Amino acid sequence: MWFVTGSSRGFGRHFVDAALSRGDKVAATARNTETLSDLVAAYGDAILPLALDVTDKAAVTASVQQAHDHFGRLDVVVNNAGYGLFGAVEEINEKEIRDQFETNFFGALWVTQAVLPYLRDQGDGHIVQISTVGGVASFPTLGGYNASKWALEGLSDALAQEVASFGIKVTLVEPAGFATDWAGSSAVQSEPLAAYDGAREAVAAAFAGGTIGDPTAAGPALLKIVDAENPPLRVFFGTTPLQIVPQVYAERLKTWDEWSEVSVAAEGAPA
Repeated sequence: MWFVTGSSRGFGRHFVDAALSRGDKVAATARNTETLSDLVAAYGDAILPLALDVTDKAAVTASVQQAHDHFGRLDVVVNNAGYGLFGAVEEINEKEIRDQFETNFFGALWVTQAVLPYLRDQGDGHIVQISTVGGVASFPTLGGYNASKWALEGLSDALAQEVASFGIKVTLVEPAGFATDWAGSSAVQSEPLAAYDGAREAVAAAFAGGTIGDPTAAGPALLKIVDAENPPLRVFFGTTPLQIVPQVYAERLKTWDEWSEVSVAAEGAPA
């Protein structure tokens, strides 16, 4: 029994389809449930379409309760709803950054808090947070998006430690380079300043020619994660993170080591 947010398109759609196609049951949320009509026609009572805006905490709580009451339990909860905010830090306005956090971070938090009582009572369950390679590495002109996903990563890491004794598992999925609508109509673009045109060009050049993953393969990949006896806390989807993140971590370790003398000095002399 799955509860998946952001099911209308992209990864969420493929996660729902993968679960349904093997006989699982899914409560699939979307702002507009008409986008799920073909899945309802194909799978009937196995799918429960729920209209939901994850930024509405009360609506999240009600939807989770409705899903639990309808199917009798919750096994896999996928916080997939989210979008990209494009803009240099100086370019982002207050509404844009607050809206970004309301969906990408607080939406996932509200769902997580709503499902935990049910999962604790069951003594099992798996919460899957859809993060990004941008949740462990940062890129120019994506600072607001990076910030929302770094917040989700920190929250989920602590969560995993808090709920392990209840039999609840947590996984952060960190994809990059997939043919979804993340950078298309779903995205928000801040008003650009000419001063940052060079940064935008550099980012575009850095990712040009990179491998673009097929999002339909993400569904079966997630099934492997949720079926695992000991699933990972973090897992990459796609080859791009495998190329980027090791280099990022190596540079961090190198810098911390080079400045370790200052780190020790900052602690002061022992009493």
